[in-house]
Amino acid sequence: MTRRVAVIGGGSSGLACIKSCLDDGLDPVCYESSDDIGGLWKCKENPEPYRASIYHSVIINTSKEMMCFSDFPIPAHFPNYMHNSLIMDYFRMFADHFQLIKHIRFNTKVLQVRQRSDFSHSGQWDVETENKDGKTEKTHC
Repeated sequence: MTRRVAVIGGGSSGLACIKSCLDDGLDPVCYESSDDIGGLWKCKENPEPYRASIYHSVIINTSKEMMCFSDFPIPAHFPNYMHNSLIMDYFRMFADHFQLIKHIRFNTKVLQVRQRSDFSHSGQWDVETENKDGKTEKTHC
């Protein structure tokens, strides 16, 4: 049986985590509270309450060689210091190339994560989530 892994958030770290899980033969389920990947890098014209966001004119202050995923270089034609929209393009290319989107549950908030009563033997956690319609679900990972 393949072990399920909960990943909270579909930003850059979440995408890397999903891919790493897949590389290791695990079954990742990513819970993303918004309707898109990107985390902080997803610029919103109207910021959402309780969600960090960058502003429209942000350009990364780290070179593309330093911020890229090690197994997926940023395209050569992208500038060395990229505008946030190009970072989002890169994240989408990464997610598409490694087929990560199908492992993400968008518009799903994580309400609670608790160790299962048999955690010392199973290593599993109970994860309680809520979708955009208010439906809650409990799963274990």
